[in-house]
Amino acid sequence: MKAQKAPDLVATGPLEPMTGLQHRLVHGDQELVVTEVGATLRAYGVGGRPAMLGFDEDQISTHARGQLLVPWPGRVGDGRYRWGEEDHQLPLDEPALGNAIHGLVRWVNWEGTVHSDGLLVMHHRLHPRDGYPFCLDLVATFELGDAGLEVSQAATNLGDRPAPYGAGAHPYLTVATGAVDDWTLRLPAETVLRTDRRMLPSAREPVRGSEFDFRMARPIGATRLDTPFTDLVRDPDGRVRVSVESAEGRRLVLWADRAFPWLLVFTGDWMQPAERRRGLAVEPMTCPPDALRSGEGVITLEPGETTTGRWGIDVSGFRD
Repeated sequence: MKAQKAPDLVATGPLEPMTGLQHRLVHGDQELVVTEVGATLRAYGVGGRPAMLGFDEDQISTHARGQLLVPWPGRVGDGRYRWGEEDHQLPLDEPALGNAIHGLVRWVNWEGTVHSDGLLVMHHRLHPRDGYPFCLDLVATFELGDAGLEVSQAATNLGDRPAPYGAGAHPYLTVATGAVDDWTLRLPAETVLRTDRRMLPSAREPVRGSEFDFRMARPIGATRLDTPFTDLVRDPDGRVRVSVESAEGRRLVLWADRAFPWLLVFTGDWMQPAERRRGLAVEPMTCPPDALRSGEGVITLEPGETTTGRWGIDVSGFRD
């Protein structure tokens, strides 16, 4: 019998964007875009102005722009950690520094399970794998309200043993078209975590009197930040608030609830020239960098247990 030739595989429709499906939310003068890949915050605008340093749907998110950092934020030195009586080895996806970085869900597909004009719920099932043999059900909820954006990150342990867990997010705020040098930053944190050449923790110091002291609002100037902060000073509602304001008085406020005792602030000095110091990453984190190795702040998620953290961006002072 004569073998038949297999049909050629030819694309019959438009190619999908590199970031997958685009989920758009609209509320009043706000528009938000969250991508299928990574449940990533790709763009956020208010009144036609960008409030976030975004990127095109056919670009890959660089420097973790807008990504969710699960099941750990920051770096894990050598990608090695011990949990219980077992040693684990994560992929080294920051090979130049020999680290695993920012979790396992930045490049995977998330499914939009609820989508209305101002609300989006994204879901991903993180299955066990080498280096992280635990099963988590992940839900990220994005909601636009009159004051701005609220994000909820939840994780449920679907496995039969305790799982190590941490979470973070990596939004880049932008309040003007120029460099961050002229922006005013207020960061109510008492302690800075110094890092070594591999961006791993080396020492903890009070911010008082140092270049990292932004407890009182002041211009960022030439300060280079890729820096974790803790001992956060919270408002009576339990939220910590970080404000960024342009010389013209346009202001954004990133807030985070008590689930996030750490904030990492990054001035973008290592980005491409067109993006360098054009946005300020303010990253809420449940634990410090290298937490899987040190154990500090790592959440022990028991079987069937759920943990949730909330953060958001208040745009009330961003409008004309």
